[in-house]
Amino acid sequence: MKPAPEPEQPVNVLAAPGTPQSTPPRHKWYHKLAGLFAVIFCFELGVFLLVFPWASEWDLNYFSSLPLWASTIWASPYFRGAISGLGVLNIYVSFIEVFRLRRFSASSSGLS
Repeated sequence: MKPAPEPEQPVNVLAAPGTPQSTPPRHKWYHKLAGLFAVIFCFELGVFLLVFPWASEWDLNYFSSLPLWASTIWASPYFRGAISGLGVLNIYVSFIEVFRLRRFSASSSGLS
């Protein structure tokens, strides 16, 4: 029996011969700006979700006037803590994104 032929390696037609196949992508200024906006949005949303459930305005909305079973859940400190936990998670994501952006700008030289 003949051994099965080995599958051929895919050929990158865009790469010149002798160049490395994994070149890092070039990042434009608008990628960095979008990342900065994501950081600002996540941080502001996180602070809002962390603080607002414990404010007095929490009970002045549509959800607090729902039927009794839903309004007791809405007023529960456990539910408020869960919402605050989502806020902490958003703040954490914003800090992770800041550190990613620092590596992002350090890897590219200048604004291109």
